Amino acid sequence: MPNKVSPIQTEHLTLRAFTLDDAPFIYELLNDVDWIRFIGDRGIRTLDDARHQISEKYMAAYARDGFGLMLVSRSEDDAPIGMCGLIRRVGLDDVDIGFAFLPRYRGQGAALEAARAVLVHGRDVLKLKRVVGITLPANTASISLMEKIGLQFESQVTLPHDCETLHLYGINF
Repeated sequence: MPNKVSPIQTEHLTLRAFTLDDAPFIYELLNDVDWIRFIGDRGIRTLDDARHQISEKYMAAYARDGFGLMLVSRSEDDAPIGMCGLIRRVGLDDVDIGFAFLPRYRGQGAALEAARAVLVHGRDVLKLKRVVGITLPANTASISLMEKIGLQFESQVTLPHDCETLHLYGINF
């Protein structure tokens, strides 16, 4: 699949499209206890499962939408630390911002820096008029980050094929 996603550079971070070579990172992140607790078990049990996730979810979104979740790495050493990006989700009218970071990189400002850059990219490059974020009500870290980047609580939603009630936050540009 051709990659239509341009990298985003911030002061300390690089955000770029995932490649199949990122399978070990995806395996680690998607098996993190907080990922499973707050986002859900994606059934990533092998590196082949991780490659399939990258190909069928992330790369497919790039081809379909021209954007998607991106690998976040530190500019200083290119170490992968998390993911952040924009997603079209079934059941949401607006593009959703998503983010997740490995535990050892949380609380250091990287998620905030990445999320701010993604919002600016969505507004200025993709010309989006609105972005939303969804999370479980118990995910206080995600709620805090969404509020720091300007999203405000709007409603509760339940996505198709899901039984959990999520909080929906939004920002208009």
